[in-house]
Amino acid sequence: MDAAALAGSPFLTLLGWSVVLLVFHIGLQGQLATIELGSAWNAGPRDDHQQPSGKIAGRADRASANFRETYPAFVGLALALATVGDPSGWGLIGAWTWFICRLVYIPLYLAGVPYIRSLVWVGSLIGLLIMVSRLIF
Repeated sequence: MDAAALAGSPFLTLLGWSVVLLVFHIGLQGQLATIELGSAWNAGPRDDHQQPSGKIAGRADRASANFRETYPAFVGLALALATVGDPSGWGLIGAWTWFICRLVYIPLYLAGVPYIRSLVWVGSLIGLLIMVSRLIF
C-alpha cells in the first residue's frame, strides 16, 4: 500500500478519535478524583497512594482501566487493517462497533447500569473479533 492510500485510510481517522476517547477517559477520571480529593492531591506526588472513595470517581477509574485493557488490541488491529486494506469494509464496521460501544460504555458505567453495560462491553469485543476475522480470513 502506498503512503497516500495509507494516509487516507479511515482507520487512521478512527485511531485519532480513539486517542480523543482515551484522553477523555483520563481527564474524566482525573477530574472526578480531584473533585473528591482536592487539587493538592492532584498536584502532589501521590506518595500515600490515596484513592477516591466515592462511587462516581471509582467508576470512572474502573471504566478507564477497562478501556485501556482492549485499547492496545484496537490500535494494533486498526493499524494492520490500514496497512493491508479492507476491501470488504467489514474491518471498518468492526472498528466503528468497538469505538461506539466504548463511547456508550462510559455513561452506562458511571450510572451503574447493569446488564446493558455488560452487553455493550461484549459488543466492543465483537467489534474487535470482526477486525481480527478480516485479517485472518
